[in-house]
Amino acid sequence: MRILSAEQVDRALDDLALIDRLESLFRSGCEMPTRHHHTIAVPNASDATLLLMPAWTQAGGDRAGRIGVKLVTVFPDNGKRSLPAIFGQYLLLDGATGQPLALLDGTMLTKRRTACASGLASRYLSRPDSSRLLMIGTGALAPHLIRVHCKVRPIREVAIWGRDPAKAESLAKELSATMPSVAVKPATDRRAAVEAADIVSCATLSATPLVEGAWLRSGQHLDLVGAFTPHMRESDDEAMRRTRIHVDTRDGAMKEAGDIVQPLAAGVIVKENILADLFELARGQKNGRAPDDRGSITLFKSVGAALEDLAAAELAFSAHQ
Repeated sequence: MRILSAEQVDRALDDLALIDRLESLFRSGCEMPTRHHHTIAVPNASDATLLLMPAWTQAGGDRAGRIGVKLVTVFPDNGKRSLPAIFGQYLLLDGATGQPLALLDGTMLTKRRTACASGLASRYLSRPDSSRLLMIGTGALAPHLIRVHCKVRPIREVAIWGRDPAKAESLAKELSATMPSVAVKPATDRRAAVEAADIVSCATLSATPLVEGAWLRSGQHLDLVGAFTPHMRESDDEAMRRTRIHVDTRDGAMKEAGDIVQPLAAGVIVKENILADLFELARGQKNGRAPDDRGSITLFKSVGAALEDLAAAELAFSAHQ
């Protein structure tokens, strides 16, 4: 069994190849049971959470059957121990025999597949000539999302907004050194930055909206990656009213994503307002943005799916065979 570190997983995954792999698996589908959530009591500390995310495919054509399980632990008080709150590992198995094939760093795998799921959605939903990107959030996902959006669309200007201006400035400097063809700068005025952008990507832990519908203009694409619990929110009700809503998976978005769950519960939107998920877009069952559509405001809400982990793990494993 191969053991792939975070660095090895990162090197093995090409963004555009992973986007294609995700599209292929959303098109063909796989078995993907509901993720398991287990609460674990920790003495003298906050409860921890154990997450299990299984998925598997059957062998067929030139595809080998694979079974994968991502195991994630969330220990909220780890910061007191100078440790990350979240750890993840991914176990990839042979689908015909159950033989373990690889153990991959699940944290890096999650970052890369999450960014590329947004890249896949952008292929369908953003204007092909989008050239200005706003990144709201300065956490671990931000540089991956910026890089992927710049590969999918001809982005020439990137603005970064964060609650801590120093972090936004630091990330802008870091990316400027590695992306010389793109002008990367920090943003201080969030509303002005939203209004100026062609694509707005959000990856935060915010409990209150950071993007207001009143700020949006025709032709924009809104990529919401944070707010992965029902109590979190990155967009307000007006944004949901004004946009054409798409999700990675309907079941996940309607159960877990605050940006979807809260307006559904309040009657701001109904289920029919969710126009398509990535399964339907990849299979051509629903259409994304038409080539000549410069007026629609599109929204993609990402929650994450075990299918995405499996696609990324298969690709990383194949690179090391």
